[in-house]
Amino acid sequence: MSMTIGRRTFIGGAAAFGVSGTAAAQSAQKVFAPLPPWPPRETLMLWPTLPPGTPPGIAPSKEPVPLPPGTPQRWEKGIRHPYIGVFRPQRPDGRAVLVMPGGGYVFVSLINEGVNVARVLNPLGITVFVLAYRLPGEGWFNRTDVPLQDAQRAMRLIRSNAAHYRIDPAKLGILGFSAGGHLGGTLSVGHADPVYRPRDTADSLSARPAFSGLIYPVTQFASAGPNSRSGPNLFGGPPPAGAASARFDVLTRASPAMPPLFIAHAMDDGTVPVSQSIALIEAARRHKVPVEAHLLERGGHGFGALSLKPTNPGQKWLEWFATWTATHVK
Repeated sequence: MSMTIGRRTFIGGAAAFGVSGTAAAQSAQKVFAPLPPWPPRETLMLWPTLPPGTPPGIAPSKEPVPLPPGTPQRWEKGIRHPYIGVFRPQRPDGRAVLVMPGGGYVFVSLINEGVNVARVLNPLGITVFVLAYRLPGEGWFNRTDVPLQDAQRAMRLIRSNAAHYRIDPAKLGILGFSAGGHLGGTLSVGHADPVYRPRDTADSLSARPAFSGLIYPVTQFASAGPNSRSGPNLFGGPPPAGAASARFDVLTRASPAMPPLFIAHAMDDGTVPVSQSIALIEAARRHKVPVEAHLLERGGHGFGALSLKPTNPGQKWLEWFATWTATHVK
């Protein structure tokens, strides 16, 4: 096992977000944890040395390398040393979620689709791990494997440190948005794909999610439409025909072995068509995989955890997700 904690390491038993009370009361009062800076106080580096596929000239690092501040949503690029931001609840109940923000595989939306998830889920007892993953078009060898390498490694590393984080490794699921939803879907069907050589004992553990939340996800590049750039950004051009592209086709690889699915998508999404989620719902039903789906009338693309208006019934989708997870873990 290899675990490298950043200098912002969480001290003592206090929660990263100081919110308490019953889940029902918190939901009724709309109490969310306060917004922290990024990186958070506790971080976990993914790789003990350099990540796989690293080009020459990059030095190892044992903590997140500071990046220039971006927009208020922290659309990060240039992540050379991938890591996890850790957000602990005050009263952990054993459930945990690895969050993969979106960004079309050209940036990582760490606040809207990362930190804000923790603000909702931490008060409900769920430990949240936000993945700052590498982007394929930034000089890596085997570029298409880079995001999946980081996602698989994150799942295994979290499970290997389950006792430290006070979580149940059997209750670790995922939540992915847009391109991060594609990554989450790819992990759901390709969690055992041999995309990197084992580094330590953590890599002997399973990377399979106990449950998978996919929010306005890209599920098939061929039918994603011209407004979705995830496929070209992953491949560095139009997705090729044949096996090289089929590996990343979630619909083609759907099977009864998939974990239970939770899907949320807005009907007026102009970037990733809702048909991407509908097709995955149909595939899950064919394979008798449990699926919970919420198709919102309005919401557009990139609504994240807290961006929907109070008048939108879908504003509670993340609370629905939290309730749903409890029905699929023992």
